[in-house]
Amino acid sequence: MSDLLTYEKEYWQRSFQYIAGIDEVGRGCLFGDVVAAAVILPHGLILEEVNDSKKLTAKKREKLFDVIMKEALAVGTGFIDAETIDRLNIKQATRLAMKQAVEQLAIKPDFLLIDAEKVDVDIEQLAVIKGDAVSQSIAAASIVAKVTRDRLCEGEWDVRYPEYGIAAHKGYATKLHRERIQALGPTPMHRKSFMRNLFVQEQTLF
Repeated sequence: MSDLLTYEKEYWQRSFQYIAGIDEVGRGCLFGDVVAAAVILPHGLILEEVNDSKKLTAKKREKLFDVIMKEALAVGTGFIDAETIDRLNIKQATRLAMKQAVEQLAIKPDFLLIDAEKVDVDIEQLAVIKGDAVSQSIAAASIVAKVTRDRLCEGEWDVRYPEYGIAAHKGYATKLHRERIQALGPTPMHRKSFMRNLFVQEQTLF
């Protein structure tokens, strides 16, 4: 676990006090918001089971979400909807969600560790490739973002569009989801720019 603090230790030693890890989830989805989280953990805190959210079960993520929310000095989240994603493109929308997450932090960070991205804020930062696997702060942000988005998929969004199976596939391009879109058409929460690519791919199969 100590390996996941390599980046944090380097910048703590350089006198940065509040290091925020930042990550997003939902970038590749056909439906719903892209969600980002920013997490500032206490200096030296080790969260033994924290890891890349994709490597954890849903039950484990839920448990760790509660631990992170309890232990963190500050947590911020950002949400960018499908209409904005279509207007800006997914990369710029992801960056905007990350910026929102940073701005929602109750404590202003003095350094950002970001999962392979750049955030448009006047704070020193480092983009870390596969950051959620090598930085505890980024991994914590990945868990917060994933649990936050999954709860929307399983709750509010699934209630709003029950025919689409959002709770099951979380908005990703599963066979079930593609079939529901073809049968029912896209909802206002579907990313229209992603739909074009989807149906071009579908047509090439025939």
